[in-house]
Amino acid sequence: MRSLFWRILGAFWLALIVTGALTYLLVRMFNQDDWILNHHPSLNSFASTWLQLHESGQLQQAQRLLQQQKHHYRIETQILDENGLSLGRDISPRSAALEAKRGMHRLPWRRITQEVTGKQGAIYLFVYRIPHSELGAWQRSDGLRPISALVIALSVLTLMSLLLTISITRPLNRLRDAVHDLGRTSYQDHQLAKLATRRDELGTLALDFNQMGQRLQGLISSQRQLLRDVSHELRSPLARLQIALALAERAEPEEQKALWPRLQLECQRLDGLINEILALARFDQQQTAKQSVDISQLLNKLREDALLLQPDQAITINGAQHCRYNGWPDSLQRALDNLLRNALRFNPIDQSIEIDVHQQTQSLTISIRDHGPGVSEQWLGRLGETFFRVPGQAQPGYGLGLAIAKRAVQQHGGQLHLSNHPQGGFIATVQLPITD
Repeated sequence: MRSLFWRILGAFWLALIVTGALTYLLVRMFNQDDWILNHHPSLNSFASTWLQLHESGQLQQAQRLLQQQKHHYRIETQILDENGLSLGRDISPRSAALEAKRGMHRLPWRRITQEVTGKQGAIYLFVYRIPHSELGAWQRSDGLRPISALVIALSVLTLMSLLLTISITRPLNRLRDAVHDLGRTSYQDHQLAKLATRRDELGTLALDFNQMGQRLQGLISSQRQLLRDVSHELRSPLARLQIALALAERAEPEEQKALWPRLQLECQRLDGLINEILALARFDQQQTAKQSVDISQLLNKLREDALLLQPDQAITINGAQHCRYNGWPDSLQRALDNLLRNALRFNPIDQSIEIDVHQQTQSLTISIRDHGPGVSEQWLGRLGETFFRVPGQAQPGYGLGLAIAKRAVQQHGGQLHLSNHPQGGFIATVQLPITD
């Protein structure tokens, strides 16, 4: 009985049996006289029939009814009026003598009384003396009726409990299979799609689990892809570094001095690539609590840092006054810094880089536009992919800047749109949702 299915089914079934049996026994225990009066074939309508005959003046027919009852069912009936006078004469002297001698104990019959009111308001008391043998025979013949009703009720309730049990355990089995697939990193989005449509707690659980599974499966896929890309991208700088070291080993002391700058350059490139990879991988880690960020202060700081590297460039900021956003300052700064540095790489000196900020009730939009050559339409869709660089691009880079910016924006629940500006140049638009 370790299975949840059998535990729930057994508990429901046992509870129904006990409840039904106890109900039946209690009804028979506390209402036994009423049960006999209402279900015995001789007593269920005897009183009303006798009263109808008696009140209509058919005294002989009423007395004959008493005799028939005694003859067919061996039931002695005594009828008393309001004054205590006996109206029926079908009481044997033996019965009266036994009751007088023994009282109500150890009698060979069961005594049942019934009080009935006639049409004229007179009250009559019916005293029935039913032999135990007759009562037992009737109960054995009539007992199948309540037993059959009890069996039918228990069958219906068992079927209902079975359906209820299946409705609970089947979704749990689906969740268990989904957990196993998630553990094997083979989770599919459609596994819990039907279960997630349920409008109950299990449907909500399936929906939350499906979202979690999609998130984890996406993280696993991205980590695998990142590992493949990293292993591929690290081969080139490591190969150049190995070549430089081999040349340094064979070179003369004077030639070795000339090779040291090359070795340092390759080491710097490798260090920069590793730092970019680590920055990309940190977005999959759990973040700290969100903080309120002053967008104007953040953009001004990024502009100052950018102008230190390229003082000949011009950067204008519009609409950032009194603008704040609730997010992760470090990742947001990294995203905007990468977008701004990307614009500086291609923007001509005689043109200004334009940063526009638009804050609405439910969203914050930050766009960075340069006046460079833009990107060919065939490569726009691949911008933001890890280690992707536009073919024929002369500017140095690792193909991680836009990928890091995209990941940081997605971390905030937003979107990064990269496109060519209709009036020339390239524009990167960051759309961030505003939540409480």
